[in-house]
Amino acid sequence: MKRNVELVVISDVHLGTYGCKAKELLRYLNSIQPKTLVLNGDIIDIWQFKKSYFPKPHLKVIRKILSLATKNTDVYYITGNHDEMFRKFTDFELGKLKVCNKICLNIDQKKTWIFHGDVFDASVQHSKWIAKLGGKGYDLLIIINNVVNWFLEKMGKEKYSFSKKIKNNVKKAVKYIGDFELTASELAIDNNYDYVVCGHIHQPQIREVVNKKGSCTYLNSGDWIENLSALEYNNKEWSIFYYDEHKHLLKDDEVEEIQEMDNSALLKIVTNFS
Repeated sequence: MKRNVELVVISDVHLGTYGCKAKELLRYLNSIQPKTLVLNGDIIDIWQFKKSYFPKPHLKVIRKILSLATKNTDVYYITGNHDEMFRKFTDFELGKLKVCNKICLNIDQKKTWIFHGDVFDASVQHSKWIAKLGGKGYDLLIIINNVVNWFLEKMGKEKYSFSKKIKNNVKKAVKYIGDFELTASELAIDNNYDYVVCGHIHQPQIREVVNKKGSCTYLNSGDWIENLSALEYNNKEWSIFYYDEHKHLLKDDEVEEIQEMDNSALLKIVTNFS
C-alpha cells in the first residue's frame, strides 16, 4: 500500500551526475501518493550534463514524476542554479505540472514560502564559473566516496561521508550553512511567513528561528546524493524522511508506463538542454 502524503518536497537530485541516487529516489516515489509534490531545484543537473551519461534509472525518475502529474498530484518544478536553464520556462504549465522560481502556499492557515535558495549564494550569482568548478569537484568527491563506501560495506563497516566530514569541520562551511539558514528565516519573518522551505545546501533541517520581530520554522529538504532525504507534511506536522531509515519497508522498482512517451523520447527532451 502506498502512503498518502499531503505534501512532499525533494530537492538536489542532480539527475545526470554519477552521484545521483536515482534508484533509491524511485523506490521512495513509488511508495507514496502525494497530493502535492514540490521539486525544489537542482533536479536535473544541466551544469554537469553529458549526453553520454543519463542512465535508465534517471529517466525512470522523470517518467515517475510525469506519471504523478498526469494523475492526481499537483507537481511544482522550482528551478535551482544547476537547472537554471529551465527558468526560461517560468510560469509554464502542462496539466498539473507547473514550472516556477518560487511558490507561496497556504498550508492549514500557515503561510509557506518555498524556493531553492541559490539566491543567497554569492559564488553562484557573481562568479558562476567558480561555482561550476566547485560542482565538478564535489561530483568527483562523491564518486570517490562511493567507491570507498563499497569497500566498507563489503568489510561490514559503516559508510563514511567525506562531504559531511568537511562540512562539519571546516569553519567556513559551518558558517555558510548557519548564515544561509538565518538569512532565509529572517526574510521569512520580515514577510510574515510561518514556514520557509529551501534546498541548495544539501543539509536536511527543521528548526524554529526566533528574533525580535517574530518567529518561523525553517526547513530544508536535503538531497538525493548523500542524505537521501525529503520533507513530508501530513496531519499538520512536518517531518524529514530518510531513505536509509526506511529502505527495508520500500518495494523494489515498479514500472509505471506512460504510453505517450518512451525512454528515447524522454532522453531527447533532456539532451536538448545540454
